[in-house]
This record gives sequence, structure tokens and C-alpha cells, in this order.
Amino acid sequence: MQVVDTWAFNVHDPLEHLSMQHLRATLNKGVPTAGDALISNHRRPMLQMLEDTSNGAHDTFIAACDIYRYILLGVKEYHENCQDNMFAALRRIGITDVQFCPSPLNLWMNTPIVENKLHWLPPTTKPGDYVVLEAVIDCAVVMSACPQDILPINGVDCTPMDVQYQVYDFK
Repeated sequence: MQVVDTWAFNVHDPLEHLSMQHLRATLNKGVPTAGDALISNHRRPMLQMLEDTSNGAHDTFIAACDIYRYILLGVKEYHENCQDNMFAALRRIGITDVQFCPSPLNLWMNTPIVENKLHWLPPTTKPGDYVVLEAVIDCAVVMSACPQDILPINGVDCTPMDVQYQVYDFK
């Protein structure tokens, strides 16, 4: 299974974005499950998690990988990363005023905190698992198949994979 960093931005005010710290405080739990609203930094629903066929091992605590993360991991040259992928996706749709990278909803990222220690583990989901997210407001959803190939978050072989997604318009 592949970790997917996921963000949402209000298309009318891109400074309103999906916010993990606001989400945790609103849900009163660390990880959303099917039926939960995903909350913005304005403390209102942006997305609704309608379905989750996985075991629910998602992460709301870890920041998106960036060039600085890879430098800390010993990488000497540029490495593809989720933060740069997010900015590139936003630019492609004309959103240029976002100058920060909010912490993403890391779908299928298995990073439990046990006895106050973070563990970087392979996903526990299986091929074919999926989530269904429904937009509650007009928003741009950005997803990055995490290119992490040093830690085993994308599997014990540390090999990122392609991700499939579908967009439905029910209007």
C-alpha cells in the first residue's frame, strides 16, 4: 500500500485549508474514521469521510516530507517530496497565494505512537483498500503519493507506488 498525503483548500479563499490540529480537537481523537467531517482551520467541515475500507491506520500528526526532511535523513541531492508536489499541484490550477504547507492527512501511513515513541512502520492496509471523501464546500483536494524511499512507510522494500483515484461529480 502507498501513503498518500492529502490536503484540501477552499477555492474561494485558499488560506482556508484542511487542518489536522483543528480536526483532532473537533473530533476529540487522533484519526478520522468513516462518517467523520474533516475540519478546516476555520473550524468548519471541508470534506466528509464517507467510507474507509482499510483498517483505519492513517496519520494526522506527521508533516509532509520536504527537502529538509530528506537532508536530515542523509540525502545529499534533491529528492522528490510531498511539499513540493502540493505546491506544484496548486500552481497548476492557478492557486499561487498559498505560501505554507499545512500538515496533511496522511492516508494509510502507519506511524503509531506507543509509550510516547513514534514508530515508522509499513502500511497495514492491503491492495484495493480505499477511502471515499466527499467535498462539503468548493475545495481543491491535493493528493501526493509520498515518494519516501528511505523509511519503510511505503512498505518494507521502501518503494513508492502509483495510486489510483477517481473524482465523481454528483451534481
